[in-house]
Amino acid sequence: MHALLVTLLVIVCIALIVCVLLQSGKSAGLSGAISGGAEQLFGKQKARGLDLVLHRATVVLSVIFFALTLLIAYFE
Repeated sequence: MHALLVTLLVIVCIALIVCVLLQSGKSAGLSGAISGGAEQLFGKQKARGLDLVLHRATVVLSVIFFALTLLIAYFE
């Protein structure tokens, strides 16, 4: 059971890394960091297409990663 969970965790980790690296940057430079954060906070930017899919996949994979980590800690 432990080996299966660790194998699943490694697969999820690799998929999560790929999803994060494929996402486009939300800001460019220091000025984008200030204004980009405000736009994201107030919802002025709407993700569409591939960005939306990657965002949702990142959220799902991070929840699976967290659950697998807790399961591994519980069974060890």
